[in-house]
Amino acid sequence: MMMMLSVIGWFLFGLAIAGGLVLNFVGLFGNWVIFGAMASAWVFTGFRHFGLWAIAGLLVLALLGEGLEMAAASYGAGRFGGSRGAMTAAFVGCLIGAVVGTPWFPLVGTLAGACLGAFAAAAAYEYFIERRQPDAAIRVGTGAAIGKVAGIVAKSLVGIAMLFAAALTY
Repeated sequence: MMMMLSVIGWFLFGLAIAGGLVLNFVGLFGNWVIFGAMASAWVFTGFRHFGLWAIAGLLVLALLGEGLEMAAASYGAGRFGGSRGAMTAAFVGCLIGAVVGTPWFPLVGTLAGACLGAFAAAAAYEYFIERRQPDAAIRVGTGAAIGKVAGIVAKSLVGIAMLFAAALTY
């Protein structure tokens, strides 16, 4: 009976890890799922695997991944010539777009909504508030969308780094 519970537990652990990686690739909270799976495995194995320092390191990595993802759209807008206001608008547009896109097409809608939201908010800010020409505003919006995609890639890479850190401390 105990062996079967162990197999089921590690199977669920693997599903959570795989699910976390997929969630990262669509711009959702995958690193937190990975962190939760690791912390749960640490607790359910009687604190034999991973260790407190590993769990703390995974927490730091999860926070880093979120920070990178959040900052990337703003950075992209700025890198493509946007003002500080456009950078803030890209960040807010990213969040709003993700929330609006999710009910329409779960997972994919979240990613598309976040990218479109970052684009639209940054471009609109540059066009309406900064009074920039349409082509310049679109360029800033494009930078925000590219930044969002780069943030998702960075967050996903942090998720993979979390797996390597966990494997090394198992």
